[in-house]
Amino acid sequence: MAAQGRGTGYPAPIVDQNARPGTISRLIVFIAVLISAAFLFVLMRDRLGDPFLLGMLGVLAMTGIGYLFATAIGFVQIAPRSSGDELAKAYADSMPQGLIVSDLKGRVFYANRAYADLTGASSAADVQSVELLLGDNPDAAAAVERIASGLRDGRGGDAEFRLAQPIRPGAENGARWYRVRARSFIAPFQRQPLLSWVLEDISAERAEQERFFLDLQQAIDHLDHAPAGFFSADPSGRVTYVNATLAEWLGIDLASFTPGALTLAEIVAGDGMALIRSVKADPGSVRNAVIDLDLSTVTGEALPVRFMHRATASRDGAAGATRTIVLNRAQGEDATADLRASEVRFTRFFNSTPMAIAGVDGKGRILRTNAPFLSLFGSVVDRDSVERRLHLETVIHERDRATFTAALEKAKLKQADIAPIDTVLPDDAERHIRFYVNAVVDDGGDAEEAAIVYAVETTEQKALEAQMAQGQKMQAVGQLAGGIAHDFNNVLTAIIMASDLLLTNHRPSDPSFQDIMNIKQNANRAASLVRQLLAFSRRQTLRPEVLSLTDVLADLRMLLARLVGNEIKLRIEHGRDLWPVKADLGQFEQVIVNLTVNARDAMAGGGDLIVRTRNLPEDEAASFSYRELAPADYVLVEVEDTGTGIPPDVLKKIFEPFFTTKEVGKGTGLGLSMVYGIIKQTGGFIFCDSTEGEGTTFRIFLPRHIEAEKPASEAAPKEGDAAAPAATRPAEAQKDLSGSATVLLVEDEDAVRMGGARALKSRGYTVHEATSGVEALEVFKELEGQIDIVVSDVVMPEMDGPTLLGELRKIEPDVKFVFVSGYAEEAFSKNLPEDAKFGFLPKPFSLKQLATVVKDMLDEGE
Repeated sequence: MAAQGRGTGYPAPIVDQNARPGTISRLIVFIAVLISAAFLFVLMRDRLGDPFLLGMLGVLAMTGIGYLFATAIGFVQIAPRSSGDELAKAYADSMPQGLIVSDLKGRVFYANRAYADLTGASSAADVQSVELLLGDNPDAAAAVERIASGLRDGRGGDAEFRLAQPIRPGAENGARWYRVRARSFIAPFQRQPLLSWVLEDISAERAEQERFFLDLQQAIDHLDHAPAGFFSADPSGRVTYVNATLAEWLGIDLASFTPGALTLAEIVAGDGMALIRSVKADPGSVRNAVIDLDLSTVTGEALPVRFMHRATASRDGAAGATRTIVLNRAQGEDATADLRASEVRFTRFFNSTPMAIAGVDGKGRILRTNAPFLSLFGSVVDRDSVERRLHLETVIHERDRATFTAALEKAKLKQADIAPIDTVLPDDAERHIRFYVNAVVDDGGDAEEAAIVYAVETTEQKALEAQMAQGQKMQAVGQLAGGIAHDFNNVLTAIIMASDLLLTNHRPSDPSFQDIMNIKQNANRAASLVRQLLAFSRRQTLRPEVLSLTDVLADLRMLLARLVGNEIKLRIEHGRDLWPVKADLGQFEQVIVNLTVNARDAMAGGGDLIVRTRNLPEDEAASFSYRELAPADYVLVEVEDTGTGIPPDVLKKIFEPFFTTKEVGKGTGLGLSMVYGIIKQTGGFIFCDSTEGEGTTFRIFLPRHIEAEKPASEAAPKEGDAAAPAATRPAEAQKDLSGSATVLLVEDEDAVRMGGARALKSRGYTVHEATSGVEALEVFKELEGQIDIVVSDVVMPEMDGPTLLGELRKIEPDVKFVFVSGYAEEAFSKNLPEDAKFGFLPKPFSLKQLATVVKDMLDEGE
């Protein structure tokens, strides 16, 4: 149905099926109802009677009053109001885009004039829905069908498509671009949803976009083929754009270039990044700078360039994106080519040298710097500070500034011999710097420049020097402790054997028996102290075995709990699936006990003590900052307390022997040195981290033990082999220690030799004595080899024990030999032939231990 305009000034819609009846029609219907009611009242008056009529009049009166009230409040309208509906219709009629409303079956409810003009419909009968209009067009059918399918599910959609010919018949031939948008909605007078389609011709918009992209492509093409390079980077230094010229210089394939995948640090060589970072813009502004540096090509070659660098910053001071023009300083031929080449070479040399260089004036103000200088002192010096003539003494510690001032005065006097200055950074005392001040004697240069200062970081060198000095000191003390322990072991061995000999002649009821036992017990206590000395010097005797630290710590829990007491909360955290380690069980337990006692003493008022273990793979071990820790697989043991902590000056000395912070008489100073020696002799590492007032953590790194595969011949001993399994041997308590063999006892310490000889003779052995290796060799030859076993000390004058074994093997290759020493077996066994067979008896030892070792060695070959 065609509709007329209503005087609004907008074009009338071509289809509008939602118009309401007019006011005249409503009034006619109302009058007709009133006339009919009056006519019926006249005809039926006599039949119904007055009461009924009065009741009817009352009902009609109430109905009228209610109608009037509803009309007054707007509930009932006599004529439609020109508000929301009219406003929406006016807006739709004025739309430049075509608008059509239809239902799911394609019936059209509304179409504005723009839709008719766009589709060529001249009357309401010609109007077609979008689905019917474009459903058969191959260029638009797929998009329309996709949108229509979404509308049936309640989803809107849009699409753009290109048609070979315009939709409106008779329009100018040629391809056209259209945009269609659609959505569904529920109208108040409809039960089913209606579909709103908007159709628009966007050919002009597309043409404008194509012109814009063409202009942009031309601009990019001009930028790509410019004689200078160009790139842009985001605040984090990721390159977001690089032109073809710079890509060609660097060897970058633009076809595979991804914005943000390449960082500025990857293409800038040496310390050039320090120069770039030094260009900082003020908040809300930009900063331009000219920088000479080297770029690194894909093949690793250096490319000397000049940057025209622009940095930006936001209003809050945050760094923004950067844009840089790059000039290739190796190109160009003109009259100044030689001068440019020399300048390029000097700039590359100046900025690529590993030494930080700065030129200063007579007052010590910085005039110019190279890239390594900005990199080394980047926290204090940048391009702005150089421009502001920052004083060089700002990067020198206060205690050494007077020395630098004196050196600068010498430089101003053109003196050549100026001593270097060793200092540290003002804000980091751990970083050591050495400054060299050289006078400027070339008057043809910058008259303002008074000296050139060279700076080299010596932190690593200082650390190595300190480590070497500490190592030499510990080695010297260790040798001293080891020498004392060796002699002391001889004395203790004589005391213990003499005590054993006396005890054989005294019964427990004898009054002297208890005194002799006290002598032996105190000798054993002294032997324990000697073991601590040997542990520090790493010469103690270890009996390493494969251990599971989970089981070891579980067995120690009760002992540790008694040691720390009730005021300290002990917690042991076991790592999962711990790797095995190889260590001496007793010595490792001593390490944990010593560290626990130290933690207890640091927590007098109570606290927490945590012992935790975990596996530490090689890659994770490399993340620790300990210089001595070699990359490998470790089992990490941490002993952490919440005590008073250790002051830094004390922390450096805790592993030194005889160093203690306890009162006189309450500590030997050998506890932590013994712990250090045991761990190092086991092949591990121990470090301590502590903060005053917070606590201390000891970290023990034990190497992971990997069991070596044994040959099949060694896997299971055959029955009848000379070396019987340990299980088949009689228990030590039941073993007969007597014998009738001939023993050659070699010992330079008279008391030890005499005690050993008496002990062996008492067991039935024939004993020949010698005080040195040379004498033992003569005795062996005199007896024409009639010696069943040789028991010899390791350290002796003239000829030591290992040399004696080598000489005896030349005479008797199968000679049985037992070494006696206060040092660890590994200390001398590495100097013996691989096929050498020998027994070992650590000092100090008792008579029973001597007889047992001799008996076992004699029985081994039988």
